[in-house]
Amino acid sequence: MSILRIAVVDGQGGGVGKALVEKLRHAFGKEAYILALGTNSHAASIMLKAGADAGASGENAIVANADRVRVIVGALGVVAADSMLGEITPAMARAIAQSGARKILVPVNRCGLTVAGVKNLSFGEYVAEAVEAVRALRIGDAAEEGG
Repeated sequence: MSILRIAVVDGQGGGVGKALVEKLRHAFGKEAYILALGTNSHAASIMLKAGADAGASGENAIVANADRVRVIVGALGVVAADSMLGEITPAMARAIAQSGARKILVPVNRCGLTVAGVKNLSFGEYVAEAVEAVRALRIGDAAEEGG
């Protein structure tokens, strides 16, 4: 089975990305390459300290790497221009949304976006569901490869 390439996108203080990186690293160990993509250098640094393999920050880093991974994980706001207090630029949101990568988004309502019908869970429960969605994707990949 090949290494699963995952980008975790976050901004502001990096707390969402940190939680996602920690749980993904725990779930996949070295079977995943985790790329921390921060809207700012602080968020990228926090995700690197949480266990990401590499990190970069800013609009160009996100735009350039959106199609270089199999999965993009982050808060729902990463696909909405001007969310995260304006840190998600239109180019970032477009690159993520149009990427061929599978997007697994955590419904964090602080981004000014609410998804009707979504269960009212704690942030930690949403992170756990995101990790399970990545795991299910990985299992599906293995089945397609015959493994």
